[in-house]
Amino acid sequence: MNIADVRTIPVEVRLPEPVYDANYTMATKPALLVEVETDRGLVGLGEAAHFGGPMASTAQVIEHELRDYLIGQDAGNIEYLWEKMHRRAYKHARGGIVIAAISGIDIALWDLRGQQAGMPLWKLLGGYRSRVPAYATGGFYAEGKGIKELVEEMQRYVEHGFKAVKMKVGRNPGIELSPLRVMDNRGRCEVSLAQDLERVAAVREAIGPNILLMVDANGAWDVATAVKMGRAMEPYDIYWYEEPVWPDDVSGSAEVAQKVGIAIAGYETCSYGMVDFENYIRRRAVHFVQPDVAWAGGLTESLKIAHLAQAANLPFAPHIHGSAVAVAAAVHLLGAVRNGSMAEMVFPAHTLMTDLVKEPLEVNNDGIIELTEKPGLGMELDPDVLEKVRVY
Repeated sequence: MNIADVRTIPVEVRLPEPVYDANYTMATKPALLVEVETDRGLVGLGEAAHFGGPMASTAQVIEHELRDYLIGQDAGNIEYLWEKMHRRAYKHARGGIVIAAISGIDIALWDLRGQQAGMPLWKLLGGYRSRVPAYATGGFYAEGKGIKELVEEMQRYVEHGFKAVKMKVGRNPGIELSPLRVMDNRGRCEVSLAQDLERVAAVREAIGPNILLMVDANGAWDVATAVKMGRAMEPYDIYWYEEPVWPDDVSGSAEVAQKVGIAIAGYETCSYGMVDFENYIRRRAVHFVQPDVAWAGGLTESLKIAHLAQAANLPFAPHIHGSAVAVAAAVHLLGAVRNGSMAEMVFPAHTLMTDLVKEPLEVNNDGIIELTEKPGLGMELDPDVLEKVRVY
């Protein structure tokens, strides 16, 4: 079964209102889908991360660089094709956009393999469990959203059945090396460190002691601030402390991990696959290992990262952000490995996570995602919805 074509499909929906994390403004939800078609008519579906830049850049790499290496190749030789794409491109981009582009193709190739084998990917990749617990990711900053509105949001997650929730911290302009200095929408939804602590304390009080609470600083703090804030948050029983420092500062993350009594999670923004994560794991700079399947090398590389984490007795908790396709890829991987933690889920889900495909994965009222026996990712695009959300 040889590869006949590789193509991208950019899609995007507008959010009801912009939301903010420690660094960025998010007014829309975009996703770059990837299709790999074979000479037998089978089509594999994947998704490539494009975070931090336009989708067109990643699409250009896929369609005008990597595609040429794949046409006519056996779609089943996934490991070989991964190395072929990587080795031919590594001199101009070891991580970042090229690895993200490879990720989308790789997921699609695994989808093809699952279809051909008649097996769901969670079984094909390891087969550990078909029920994956999920946590609600939210707690963003927004215009007019104070502590009262934040608390109400987190309570809605708990009422749905989530046993764990995550909120944002770190949008603090007054700290050293603040990334807000060069970001758009300066001055909007910014808070002090003391106000961030008030937000965390209010959420913990509202959800009670039996719900897991995670915080995500999106790499915005320097080490001294991250240590100070981590220690200040210890009384609120934080389950994990995500990306406390700049993702390239491995030593800094290790220092925070050593000095703060909260498990450190990260770093999805380190996109050079095993190379990045082996360094974090070896130096004990993280406890929860968090690659993004659509960003760190696809299922091929992320499975290896999960096994590296397993060898170090660390849980694997991938960052999940995108359409139903990226969600499915990550949740299948969480079902495949025995050190899998929880699946990150936006709730309520936006259109790209629901209507874009005919049978999306959903979180039930017990906070669980049930995986099916459908082959591959089990995803089929809805052509009518695709037409509405397609960008170009």
